[in-house]
Amino acid sequence: MKSTHHPVIPRDHLSENMQRRNFLKFIGGTVSVMAVAAACKKDDNNSNGNDKGIYLGSDDIGILNYAYALEQLEAAFYTQVVGALYNGVSATEQAYLTDIRDHEIAHREFFKTALGAKAIPGLEVDFSSIDFASRDSVLGTAKAFEDLGVSAYNGAGHLIKDGNYLLLAGKIVSVEARHAATIRDLISNGSFADNTVIDANGLDKSRMPGEVLTIASTYLKSKLDASGLPTS
Repeated sequence: MKSTHHPVIPRDHLSENMQRRNFLKFIGGTVSVMAVAAACKKDDNNSNGNDKGIYLGSDDIGILNYAYALEQLEAAFYTQVVGALYNGVSATEQAYLTDIRDHEIAHREFFKTALGAKAIPGLEVDFSSIDFASRDSVLGTAKAFEDLGVSAYNGAGHLIKDGNYLLLAGKIVSVEARHAATIRDLISNGSFADNTVIDANGLDKSRMPGEVLTIASTYLKSKLDASGLPTS
């Protein structure tokens, strides 16, 4: 059945050991939450007093909140997928989808902790267009989310000023690309790097925040204000 409600993205209750393991793997001992959080204190908050939606912020903090919004969306999607697996799911597919869910939750929680008081609130999603009982619907949406995520990080890279943040984005986009390749091969073996996502130079596609958020808005009931994000 298709989802007809608009759930608020929850904070998943991972075990302490799992949180620690994913966190340490994710940051690789290079970029610490303390360092990112300290920088966040210097930036503006995520409320600009208008009705354009949830304000992401400006400069690097705005980009981090932009990434946090996308990770919230992906984490919510995979949490719902794994919570009620589609008809005919194989053991391999279940294992892959569960791993991806755990990665996306780890990414989301990292950004939430790092941004601290500068973090945007939990977003309200709209998955009413997805049939979670259908393999084609679930994997097709997963493919769209993963391809979008890779292009989003690629497009935002040149907008980031702080080298630590750029390193962080590089660590995440490599994981998102692994997800994209896995999902694509579940749909059609060997399609992990076809010409719909890789150009003639062997490079992944990239999208600017405005384009990404327009696409993502299909699955978000919450409205986001990206007016403070850098454009060059």
